[in-house]
Amino acid sequence: MLLRICLIIAIIAGLAVGGLNFVKVKEKITTLQTNWKTESDAHKKFEADWRTTKRNLDNTNIVLKQTIATLEATTAEKEKALTDLSAMTKKAEKLNDDLTKARQERDDAQSNLASYEATGFKPPQIVAMGKQFKSMQDNLAAAGDENKILLQNINKISNQLAKYVTPDKPVPLPAQLVGKVLVADPKWNFVVLNVGENQGVLEDGELLVNRDGRLVAKVKVKSVQKDRSIANVVPGWGLGEIIEGDQVIPAHPAS
Repeated sequence: MLLRICLIIAIIAGLAVGGLNFVKVKEKITTLQTNWKTESDAHKKFEADWRTTKRNLDNTNIVLKQTIATLEATTAEKEKALTDLSAMTKKAEKLNDDLTKARQERDDAQSNLASYEATGFKPPQIVAMGKQFKSMQDNLAAAGDENKILLQNINKISNQLAKYVTPDKPVPLPAQLVGKVLVADPKWNFVVLNVGENQGVLEDGELLVNRDGRLVAKVKVKSVQKDRSIANVVPGWGLGEIIEGDQVIPAHPAS
């Protein structure tokens, strides 16, 4: 009897413990369900927020790309505008220079016209006189050349005549005559000078050879050409060796 009572008490106690555990498990299940629902709602909210954020980001990227494209196009247009402005500025400066030049030419033409009108002659008459003046200038230049040749011939003849009349008299050369030694031959004692008839050199004329202001030798002209002459070294005047580039001046300049 006692055993039954103990068994019954054990069964009742087991049922009580089982009921208590069921209550606790139910409470935990309820808590877990509540927590799961909270987490699920939070997750759904996060996904919704994420989709919204992604959609806004995509829209922002589209706007950014459009802005970049617009900026690049604006920059290209700005550079083109600057290039066009530079070209137009240069063109304007050239036009301004051309205008200034044209105004100067106009003023000069008006001044020349006023000068022509002041002479009392008509333009055709002035043109004819200009041609006559040019012809006279050409004739005068030709006459000057002829006179120069005649003077050279006269000097040459006078020099040849003086050899017979006064053989000991030195041959005078132009006082302003200055020349240089082109070739020097110490073996045969002659030099080639860069002055001749055109500069007033005469046969038997004597010249002093100097280097840096120091007398080197004296030479006597033996052959004269248009712009060249050949001279021999005067014996006893070989104070030094003549070299190319030495300067020559008249030993007996004409007064």
